[in-house]
Amino acid sequence: MAISGGKDVFDRLRRDIQVVLERDPAARNWVEVLLCYPGLKAIWAHRVAHWLWTHNWKLLARIISQISRFFTQIEIHPGAKIGEGFFIDHGCGVVIGETAEIGNNVTIYHQVTLGGSGKEKGKRHPTIGDNVVIGNGARILGSFTVGANSKIGAGSVVLREVPPNSTVVGNPGRVVVQDGKRLDPLDHVHLPDPVSNAIEGLRRELKELTRRVEQLESENQLLRKALQEGPQHANQTLQ
Repeated sequence: MAISGGKDVFDRLRRDIQVVLERDPAARNWVEVLLCYPGLKAIWAHRVAHWLWTHNWKLLARIISQISRFFTQIEIHPGAKIGEGFFIDHGCGVVIGETAEIGNNVTIYHQVTLGGSGKEKGKRHPTIGDNVVIGNGARILGSFTVGANSKIGAGSVVLREVPPNSTVVGNPGRVVVQDGKRLDPLDHVHLPDPVSNAIEGLRRELKELTRRVEQLESENQLLRKALQEGPQHANQTLQ
């Protein structure tokens, strides 16, 4: 965001408001968006903080980001790079790390983390491509790229590269759709349930045990009948 050049600044502000109106059906008009959307305020505060950060006013940049965090519950490090058309829906609990890079027209929901996976220096946060949607509660941790036009399912934990045009779900995150082709029967609604899977396994085992017991009971009845008929019949039955 350029601080100089008033027309560019106001065009950017109008675009930010329009993005909310386009992507959130609950948004009724620009006045409501301006007054009631913490994600918008957090983005605007970040633009100022990022300009200060890149011009070596780092302490002031951090102060502005922390003030924004206090009022919006959205924490964006001033070093993060964010493109055009960024939309944070709801926003509470969002954390975006220092070396994160976000492309154009990205949408993220509340409790999303774009974080690091350790204490290493340098680039340690993810790069998010254009037109990516990140569902609520998702965690994207590490220095890798989430390809353009991808979708990250709610609650997913993504720890490695995501190809463009992919859908990722689960913990750890797995690519289940790529370029419109399903790679796995999972989706963000029908995730595997380990408890149900364990119960189903026990049910199959019980069924097999029941079948075996019935078989043994049948053999036992034949043996008793053969013994009643005489030792010779019993020997034939055992054979």
